[in-house]
Amino acid sequence: MLDFSTLTPGEAALYVLALLLAYFIGNISPATLIAKAAGLDIRKEGSGNPGTTNVLRVLGKKAAVGTLAIDILKGVAAVWLGRLIGGEALAVFCGFFAFIGHVWPVVFHFKGGKGIATAFGVLLAVDPRVGLLCFAVAALGVAVSRRMSIGSVGGGIALPFLIFYFDPEFTVIFAVMAFIVVFRHRSNLKRIIRGEEPKLNFKK
Repeated sequence: MLDFSTLTPGEAALYVLALLLAYFIGNISPATLIAKAAGLDIRKEGSGNPGTTNVLRVLGKKAAVGTLAIDILKGVAAVWLGRLIGGEALAVFCGFFAFIGHVWPVVFHFKGGKGIATAFGVLLAVDPRVGLLCFAVAALGVAVSRRMSIGSVGGGIALPFLIFYFDPEFTVIFAVMAFIVVFRHRSNLKRIIRGEEPKLNFKK
């Protein structure tokens, strides 16, 4: 875990700066920027969520791929930043702060996405085994249910168990991340219970 008590004042200031930079990396919203370039406000279109799935429905495949790639890279970049400055513990916390910055971005009045792609980027950079296994669980959930939300929640639920197995020292922080992922999908889960959640059309 991250222990500020062992740091000099200069090192502690550098660590805080890294965490702030990671948070603002998370604030970058490709969904919002790509939609704005197309003359749209993504928060007023489709589900209103500034994420890959909504961009796919509103703007199509190319815009969705761009959104997905940038959101993943945000998580990767934040982890690399932390690793460069302070090692693995800071890397994990910087990844978490980027995730928080995506979900609750101050530059967009704390109204962000659900964090799936950024969390995936963080996991790939921290431990690719965990990232790819969570992706496999999510992909299976999407394939069976044809709902992105089911896959996302499934991957979120699997995350703490996989981290505990491969990287137990980071279980708590990734368990918090997983809880936020599931919590952010509560409206989707309610719509699924009511039979109102739309399914993905794979052929389309």
